[in-house]
Amino acid sequence: MSTLSIEGREIALDKDGFLVELSDWSQATAEALAAREELQLSSEHWEILELLRAFYAEFQLSPATRPLIKYVALKLGPDKGNSLHLNRLFKGTPAKLAAKLAGLPKPTNCL
Repeated sequence: MSTLSIEGREIALDKDGFLVELSDWSQATAEALAAREELQLSSEHWEILELLRAFYAEFQLSPATRPLIKYVALKLGPDKGNSLHLNRLFKGTPAKLAAKLAGLPKPTNCL
């Protein structure tokens, strides 16, 4: 298990780099996780991360790619709710990487 040092705290990560404790998530945590992925979070990223956190709060699970795309399309429209947009933002693994950055568990069907 590895850790992430944020604001003087050590935050535990599992073997895939996901938070062990979902309550450890903050914007600073998301920024640090993104930096580990060599990703700079933009307002477009934050929009998806906030949506994912709302999805998790409502359904208690991290969506796989197809439900994520449908949910984003429903909430933000087809311009943002499509695989091209999400793949561009999250390096071709939108469900897995976005869930990680949003501080959520890995979607169950992601490798």
